Amino acid sequence: MHTVKVVTLGCSKNLVDSERVLKMLSNAGLDAVHEGDGYANIVIINTCGFIGDAKEESVNTILEYAEAKNNGKIEELYVMGCLSERYRDELQKEIHEVDRFYGKFDWTTIADDLSRKHGHPSLCYDRTITTPSHHAYLKIAEGCNRFCAFCAIPLITGRYKSRPIEEIEDEVRMLVGRGVKEFNVIAQDLSGYGQDLYGVQKLPELVDRLSRIEGVKWIRLHYAYPAQFPMEVMDVMANRPNVCAYLDIALQHISDKVLLNMRRHITADETRALLAEMRRRVPGLHIRTTLMTGFPGETEEDFEELLRFVEEQRFERMGAFAYCEEEGTYGAENYDDSIPEDVKQNRLDRLMDLQERISMELQQQKIGHRLEVVIDREEEEFYVGRTQWDSPEVDPEVLVKKDRTLMIGGFYEVEVKEALPFELIAVVV
Repeated sequence: MHTVKVVTLGCSKNLVDSERVLKMLSNAGLDAVHEGDGYANIVIINTCGFIGDAKEESVNTILEYAEAKNNGKIEELYVMGCLSERYRDELQKEIHEVDRFYGKFDWTTIADDLSRKHGHPSLCYDRTITTPSHHAYLKIAEGCNRFCAFCAIPLITGRYKSRPIEEIEDEVRMLVGRGVKEFNVIAQDLSGYGQDLYGVQKLPELVDRLSRIEGVKWIRLHYAYPAQFPMEVMDVMANRPNVCAYLDIALQHISDKVLLNMRRHITADETRALLAEMRRRVPGLHIRTTLMTGFPGETEEDFEELLRFVEEQRFERMGAFAYCEEEGTYGAENYDDSIPEDVKQNRLDRLMDLQERISMELQQQKIGHRLEVVIDREEEEFYVGRTQWDSPEVDPEVLVKKDRTLMIGGFYEVEVKEALPFELIAVVV
């Protein structure tokens, strides 16, 4: 039997595609594994092409496995995903060890090709869950129609394409049947869901229908777009107990000038009104956002405005990155990337230092509170869990003292005893 190793780089949306490939190859009779140590007969690399660091990691990983193939450690090497979608011709000319390059949306093709070559054909919409068995990412759409000045995603993935509600419901029921209790709903732009398929935004209806499927314990929403946000989804969040009071919404900046140059289609006043209305409709809402420093034309005054905005809003969760020019984007073709890298980084460091202080203050407010957590894993001294406000891999964790035996994937009530900026320490009650 041939062993196929799938290596996933980049975001959770890529991970879902890898899971589909793994399941199809497994159904075809191949021994398909996700990452792990060592090599396999066949290696598939699912690449990321979003920003400079991610592209570099993807290229370096391809070169690593190309060398392994030259040394006889693997027999076949295939590349798929965003980097391959965008730079296929260039990669084919430079890296001859790769047997074939596939695009972002060719996951069925690569699985079918390998199934026919080494097993038996098996095409279906199914997945092998690579996350802990109690939670899964749920991708509801592909592509993006926003064309922000800094972002290459629309150039890679194409126009927005929603999945039908019924298809998503069927996938959730299938995964619940396999033990999944927590669903992290993802898309490049949650806000636009349904517009292409139904002529209206359908995210509120979708979330409501998913929340009514028996066995769904938590639903968490990721990557909303602030302009034309479907506010009715906040009412669903407020009224359905298994829809977590959590929203990941990338704001990027607050300066009107910078937002305009970014092509974000929203103003500072509209942003503040949006956030206020969200918090009004969902008391206790935890907002995760992403911000950017060093976009072309950002002055020190613009950055100071951003700092004041973060201080004012006190985001429960926040990430940030320094601007990196991406060829082919509106920003690369129309703006001069003239802000020095050390200035970008200095602003980023100041922003994250501020957020760490805010996060610590917010975390301390949870001391003495009783919270429900799901247990993800066991370590030497603690069980490691998360609350409804903590998305896997990116948000704080809850370290639960080992004074009794807990089940991985189980939900427990705990009392918070200590707080750190990005961790809580608790005991089971």
